[in-house]
Amino acid sequence: MKTQSRFDLSGKTALITGGGGLLGPEHGIGLARYGANIVLIDVDEAGLRVAEERIHSQVDGASVKTHVVDITMESTLHVLGDHLIVNILVNNAALNPKMDSFEDEITGTVENYDMNLWERELKVGITGTFLCCKIFGSQMAERGSGTIVNIASDLAIQAPDQRVYASTGKIEDVRHFKPASYPVVKSAMLGLNRYLATYWAHRGVRVNCLIPGAVLNNQSNSLVDQISTRVPLRRLAEKTEYQEAVAFLASDASSYMTGQEIMMDGGRSIW
Repeated sequence: MKTQSRFDLSGKTALITGGGGLLGPEHGIGLARYGANIVLIDVDEAGLRVAEERIHSQVDGASVKTHVVDITMESTLHVLGDHLIVNILVNNAALNPKMDSFEDEITGTVENYDMNLWERELKVGITGTFLCCKIFGSQMAERGSGTIVNIASDLAIQAPDQRVYASTGKIEDVRHFKPASYPVVKSAMLGLNRYLATYWAHRGVRVNCLIPGAVLNNQSNSLVDQISTRVPLRRLAEKTEYQEAVAFLASDASSYMTGQEIMMDGGRSIW
C-alpha cells in the first residue's frame, strides 16, 4: 500500500521573510512543490512580484500571496498575524552587501565602519527574525504545532576569508571587506535557533537552521574563482539547490529533529 509522503505539506501555510530576494522564492518553490500555501513578505514590492511569478512558473497551481511588510515593525507583524495562521516560518530576511557592487573607495573596514549600517543590519537580520518568531512562533505554540526554519550562512560558523575579495587572493590587496555585521547576525541566529528549540519543544514547535554556502548570483569571475578554490566541490551553489533542504526541515520528514543545523556549503567549512 502506498504511504503518504512525510514531506507532504498540503494545507500548511508557510510564511517566508525576505521573500523578494535571491533565495526567498526558491524556498517558496521547495515548499509549494509539497503542497504548502506560500506567503512572501518583504519591503521590496517589485521583488515580491518577480518572486510570485517565479514560483508560479515552477509549480503549477501554487498558492502564493505577497505582503509588503517591514519585519522590524512589531505592530505591522501583529496586523499580519491577526489575519494569517502560519504553520511554517522561514526566517530568510537579511541585509547582505554584495561585494562586487562597490566603487573604488575602501569599504567594510572595522576602523571606519558606519554604525548606522551596523544598527540597520542587526535590526533586520536578528531583531526582525526574533520578532517574527515572537509573533508567529507564539501562535504555533498556542496551537501545539509548527516549524521554524532559520536561514543562516557559512559565515555563522567561520570568519569571512577576506582574501577572496581581491583578485590576487592577498589580504593586502583587499579594498572591500565583508562587514562584521553579517557574520555577527548569522552567528546570533544560531544562538536564537537553539534557544527557541528548547523553549518551545514541549509545545510542539520545532526550530532548525539551514546553513548555506555562497550562491552563484552574477558575481565577478574573479570572486567566483577565489571562492571556488576554497570549496571541495569546486563551485558555488546554484540558487535552486537548497529547496529540498528547506522542505525537509519544514516537514514531518524531520519530525525528530530540533535545535539543529544543516550545513550545505559544498564542503567549504571542513577545510
